[in-house]
Amino acid sequence: MMRTRPLKVALLGCGVVGSEVARIMTTHADDLAARIGAPVELAGVAVRRPDRLREGVPAELVTTDATALVKRGDLDVVVEVIGGIEPARTLITTAFEHGASVVSANKALLAQDGAALHAAAEEHGRDLYYEAAVAGAIPLIRPLRESLAGDKVNRVLGIVNGTTNFILDKMDSTGAGYQEALDEATALGYAEADPTADVEGFDAAAKAAILAGIAFHTRVRLDDVYREGMTEVTAADFASAKEMGCTIKLLAICERAADGASVTARVHPAMIPLSHPLASVRGAYNAVFVESDAAGQLMFYGPGAGGSPTASAVLGDLVAVCRNRLSGTTGPGESAYAALPVSPMGDVVTRYHISLDVADKPGVLAQVATVFAEHGVSIDTVRQQGKDGEASLVVVTHRASDAALSGTVEALRKLDTVRGVASIMRVEGE
Repeated sequence: MMRTRPLKVALLGCGVVGSEVARIMTTHADDLAARIGAPVELAGVAVRRPDRLREGVPAELVTTDATALVKRGDLDVVVEVIGGIEPARTLITTAFEHGASVVSANKALLAQDGAALHAAAEEHGRDLYYEAAVAGAIPLIRPLRESLAGDKVNRVLGIVNGTTNFILDKMDSTGAGYQEALDEATALGYAEADPTADVEGFDAAAKAAILAGIAFHTRVRLDDVYREGMTEVTAADFASAKEMGCTIKLLAICERAADGASVTARVHPAMIPLSHPLASVRGAYNAVFVESDAAGQLMFYGPGAGGSPTASAVLGDLVAVCRNRLSGTTGPGESAYAALPVSPMGDVVTRYHISLDVADKPGVLAQVATVFAEHGVSIDTVRQQGKDGEASLVVVTHRASDAALSGTVEALRKLDTVRGVASIMRVEGE
């Protein structure tokens, strides 16, 4: 039997995502009510610029006083899609204090203060859901937190930023340079006017922190995530990747150590074999590859950003939270019982592709190989090309620690036969 009194929902932010949430709530009101067991009512919308036209949102619901809105005391759910750290953090905790559960898409805040927000939700007996914070429409948090709750996740490897994937895909498929591909992404609306958060890996790092925390039942903050952007990736790197049967992606990688005693979380460009499922992810799409003991290998794929995809994830959380309100329960909270240490990047073991500019004369290869051997880094393959006294030397290693590779490169720079290190790239997905 359906309850007639509606569940009241407040919306913080009415931009690309927020306006789509409001539209779906209105146009799909009957379906949402049937799925929840009660109607949902948009009770207020907090915005910064009230004079902007918001189709489908009654003017009387619009306010610039977000604090007063979340303090009303009669709200069941607050949907936060304004982003950033403040005032979002204060508004969310205030919502909990005044009896509302929260649905958020705020990856930066959750990566920085997720533990405190979960604690506030638990203190007040309310829900905190955030499926939309990691991969847009792709169901990922709920499968990790619920469907795989009885399994042991060992690795999460993914493309979690559509802007960077579009740029790298364009460089790969057309031979375009980084700036040319970025300009096209901007013109198509995939990149912001200031793309720093995307291309320098900040966005992906926040998502990696959230994913690692859920996958490994361990608190992982943004500061724990190693981050390296993709602005230095060149057409020459793609040419080298193709010679190896690889392509290049900006990856978020969360791993449990082989002995299970620690975890790592990192974001950086990497070569991956064309045979790996992530290699075929094109354009602005996202995909996440999960490896666990019992389930084996799982891949989640779809649009990772945009108004409609992100709103889909928000609405999914809204339905779940509203159902919990009706039944007087709450869903899963933070699970950080494992409390595993997060290892530094120097402990990470992987393969490397190193391109060196060297003098084209006898003995250079032997010198380089000796340096690798002295630092305990085993060489898999070497390729050398020379002309007019100069040469390029491409070395692909077996698996080695980041610390060992860093020591190797430092020693290589001191050789008088090495003119410079053209590029260093990790090789993943094998």
